Amino acid sequence: MDFHWFLPTNGDSRDIVGGGHGVPVGAAGGVRPLTIGYLGQIARSAEQLGFVGALTPTGAWCEDAWITTAMLSEVTERLKFLVAFRPGLISPTLAAQMSSSFQRLSGGRLLLNVVTGGESKEQRQFGDFLDKDARYARTAEFLGIVQALFRGETVDFVGEHLQVEGARLTKVPDPAPEIYFGGSSQAAGPVAAAHADVYLTWGEPPDSVKQKLEWIRQLKPDMRFGIRLHVISRDTSEAAWREADRLLQNVDESAIAAVQAGLRKSESEGQRRMLDLHGGNRDGLVVAPNLWAGVGLVRGGAGTALVGSHTEVADRIQEYAELGISEFILSGYPHLEEAYWFGEGVLPELARRGVWRHPAGGNAAATTAIPFAGVPTAAPSPS
Repeated sequence: MDFHWFLPTNGDSRDIVGGGHGVPVGAAGGVRPLTIGYLGQIARSAEQLGFVGALTPTGAWCEDAWITTAMLSEVTERLKFLVAFRPGLISPTLAAQMSSSFQRLSGGRLLLNVVTGGESKEQRQFGDFLDKDARYARTAEFLGIVQALFRGETVDFVGEHLQVEGARLTKVPDPAPEIYFGGSSQAAGPVAAAHADVYLTWGEPPDSVKQKLEWIRQLKPDMRFGIRLHVISRDTSEAAWREADRLLQNVDESAIAAVQAGLRKSESEGQRRMLDLHGGNRDGLVVAPNLWAGVGLVRGGAGTALVGSHTEVADRIQEYAELGISEFILSGYPHLEEAYWFGEGVLPELARRGVWRHPAGGNAAATTAIPFAGVPTAAPSPS
């Protein structure tokens, strides 16, 4: 199994930071201003702790993922960048050229997270006026062109939404960046099956995740799977749940109501499924063992967190892995601190069980996270 962290390119906080699907940044607490120095700390710590990559979001509410990760590639050595982007907002030939340049100049560290776009209101800000089903159809055309260019082909294509003539790359990426793709609506499945290397799902309870994976396997039996979750891991279960409670203690009911009202307007099937987990209130936020839906009260998109001791979190990760999840894309508030707790608590426990190995191999023991205030620099003991 592989682990990826998250780069908070819309700002960070000790509280839950809003963003995505119409939620304003800072909907739940003060936001730490974004700097390349701080993102560099997170990226370097993630790399040293054993994460293989880092996801960046895309949208009007955050910094541009291409530019930000290109800058961060200079302050890291091994870490890959899972760059989120929307096919409808860029030419497929230009996207292929940018990918090729990034892959070559970073030493093969680009992964592509293709986001079709679930909110028409936000898409229109960028000049995209297609409806949801049409956006999925355009994404299929887009990826077909891009992947043909990655193979070194000269592409002539006339589709319903896109058209290119004599498109080619002077230099093809080697290797071609892998395609990560998520979507819970029926229109998403065939696109994923035709073009994705990794299908992504948000952190629903295991039974729901199992059903979704079975749906995609019927379309593409050899698909790889990833899951997007937040995480709160501590030396003891009690300490982890205290931290989960703290994240919501300063959030009043009016703020939750405002965020939920905005999220209910979302066209995203995945967002609807996230909302169904908690119903917009604080009661019943534990939706499966160690799976807490509190994040989704004040944040759009991924709204659940694994909460517990390092051993408990490792147990839940193994449970998802047994369903077929091989890639875990994680985050936490603040991102520098939670990367430390997971990297120094859960990853050693998974290594002890023989189900995970540090990407640096034998050099892993020599790596240490960059120290920061408020967290001990010695590794916490797994409970």
